[in-house]
Amino acid sequence: MVAVEPEAAPTLHHALMAGRPVDAPAGGVAAASPAPRRVGALMFPIAQQYVAETVLVSDDAIRDAQRRLWDILRVVVEPGGAAALAALTSGQYCPQSGERAAVLLCGANTAAVDFAR
Repeated sequence: MVAVEPEAAPTLHHALMAGRPVDAPAGGVAAASPAPRRVGALMFPIAQQYVAETVLVSDDAIRDAQRRLWDILRVVVEPGGAAALAALTSGQYCPQSGERAAVLLCGANTAAVDFAR
């Protein structure tokens, strides 16, 4: 599994690098969804076991992914929900030959006024 986080909110990335939950910045466009200050104690061992890699994406890449989802599919997603697609469309993550990529989308933390910005 590849975990994707905003550059401005690298909570899991910092924890995995440290080998334990640590405080991390929680900012940027996706701060409302995937940006807790610290990874939870129950979740961390699961991430250690199953996350092979973390990828960080910029706010611009996240907004671009949101726009693409709207322009192509007419799907509105929150910034955190667009982060995984942003990793693919920005080139921050390139699947290996034969690898299947799946992206989870969600839109609960957005509104039309947010999306229009």
